[in-house]
Amino acid sequence: MEKTTVLITGCSSGIGLALAARLASDAAQRFKVYATMRDPAKGERLRERLGGCRADALEVLQLDVTNPRSLADAAQRLQGQRLDVLVCNAGVGLMGPLETCSEQAMKSVFDVNLFGAVRTIQAFLPAMKRRRAGRIVVSSSIGGLQGGRVLPHGLPCRAGSRRGGARLSGRRSAPGVPFNSVYCASKFAVEGLCESLAVVLQPFNVHVTLVECGPVNTSFLDNLQRPDPEGAELQGLDAETRGLYRRYLRHCQSLFREAAQDVEEVVQVFLEALSSPRPPLRCLTTQRFAPLARLRLGSPDGSDFLRAMHAFVFGGEEA
Repeated sequence: MEKTTVLITGCSSGIGLALAARLASDAAQRFKVYATMRDPAKGERLRERLGGCRADALEVLQLDVTNPRSLADAAQRLQGQRLDVLVCNAGVGLMGPLETCSEQAMKSVFDVNLFGAVRTIQAFLPAMKRRRAGRIVVSSSIGGLQGGRVLPHGLPCRAGSRRGGARLSGRRSAPGVPFNSVYCASKFAVEGLCESLAVVLQPFNVHVTLVECGPVNTSFLDNLQRPDPEGAELQGLDAETRGLYRRYLRHCQSLFREAAQDVEEVVQVFLEALSSPRPPLRCLTTQRFAPLARLRLGSPDGSDFLRAMHAFVFGGEEA
């Protein structure tokens, strides 16, 4: 049986590492995985996790989504081979009051999250179009737009149900997350990019799927850029915003304790998305934030949603 060839970006840790490991260790040996990362030396963690995995199931490649030359080298490595699935998973975060975010930090977030995805898709899309076959799976976030697919009237599939195995988002619209404005903006942009591209690619039999994650138990939160609420970066900020930021950090810690998903649970949604006979445009990994999403859609001028979101994040707690 011919293997399904999958290339994944951002495999040094978190979702990318777990997805690469799951595919490469598939009992039926259905996949050939190209696990890519900026520093291939970090691939040792992936190899250790796989143990005695067959060499033909996994290859670690150097790929920096911010470096066009690196992308060209990776595309050259796959030249002449059929790439069935491209998983754009590389991403970075940025947290804090907008006034404290440097232009360089903001550009870096967009360079990885948006332009990195664009560059990666540009590198591998032409071959998929020529073959008229392929799947592009993009790691997104509930902090993105999630404009959602409006299902035609009469279809039995409801929001959050499954079609072809994958959890569909249906008609969903998730909120921008406080103190994550730049990160959310980058994910809003990714959502628009993928939705527009998916329409164009229909005649080519190339499918685009956004997998929209909530809080996940990875090192992402620890690694993202964020100022210390008591540090020098915030000394010039007004006291009320500093207080709100402290409250947000407490909310964030509580949310991760109570609601963060295990990586393997999220990886299962990716697996369903890349193997579904009818690939959805969007999949949600969690229904935890569905009530806020419904309120956002049902609040014509947005004011009810803003009040509810503020209460959800900040509650009645004092700064």
